[in-house]
Amino acid sequence: MSILINENTKYLIQGITGKQGTRAAIDMLKLGAKLIAGVTPKKGGQTVQGVPVYNSIKEAQEAGKIIDCSVVMVPPRFAKGAIVEAIESKVPIINIITENIPIHDMAYCLALARERQVRIIGATSAGIYSVGKSKCGPIASGKSKIAVCEGPIGVISRSGGMSCETALVLTQTGLGQSSIVSIGSDVLMGSTFKEVVELFENDSETEGIVLFGEIGGTSEEDLANWLIKKKNEEKPFTKPIVAFISGKFAENLGVQNVSLGHAGAIIEGNTGTREGKVRALKEAGVIVAEYHHEVGDLMKKALIENNRA
Repeated sequence: MSILINENTKYLIQGITGKQGTRAAIDMLKLGAKLIAGVTPKKGGQTVQGVPVYNSIKEAQEAGKIIDCSVVMVPPRFAKGAIVEAIESKVPIINIITENIPIHDMAYCLALARERQVRIIGATSAGIYSVGKSKCGPIASGKSKIAVCEGPIGVISRSGGMSCETALVLTQTGLGQSSIVSIGSDVLMGSTFKEVVELFENDSETEGIVLFGEIGGTSEEDLANWLIKKKNEEKPFTKPIVAFISGKFAENLGVQNVSLGHAGAIIEGNTGTREGKVRALKEAGVIVAEYHHEVGDLMKKALIENNRA
């Protein structure tokens, strides 16, 4: 069992003929992912690494392609059209890699996805990796693939690069990963920490979860509130969660209303601060690492204690 994707997932890349789309296609195919189609308007009839290219998702579906997940790798100004097309084509999972999508475009897409019950991961995601089974997007490409090994720890990260860096810390501690999900860190996000943690809760292959969070937004606080609610309802979350929240240096600068790295890494008043996130997570029973390289050892210790309980 795995979350979101597995060895049977069939993918389509929107923007496959672009430089980044082609690179992702090559890497996904090398890993054995079932990439069965690509879409680039006006380039239908071409192939990329043997993958047929269509003018639209509808055209691909009419050709008999059953799409489980679309990977969106189109320029920001075309992203809304691509996402809406995937939603209206009833693709159940949309992984948005594209960055710098206008906020009003993303707001429209997220509202439509909720209405149609389509799951969005991203925007600004690096991809999803079901370790040992399949992956989509550029996650763990090139040399970074050495960071990953199969095991029982789920990883969720707002930072694309730190998805693999977190996996590497775990691997060096002797802990492999079940699934790695780069949820992105845009101003408006699709799936949140809480929503992905819920998926890991029901995954028999996952024994613990590591989060890489950062300043800005309320995804970490929302997760903490959900964990506290479960505890109060006498349905406590039973798998250990270790988190690292970046941004201590940026927070010490005292800068307000400025994007610090990712588009969503913005502190506004008392909202989105690292201090507030760390406090909320600790109150919810999450183990918070002061330094990123500690997450592996903290998780190993938590697993031992959890097995004793």
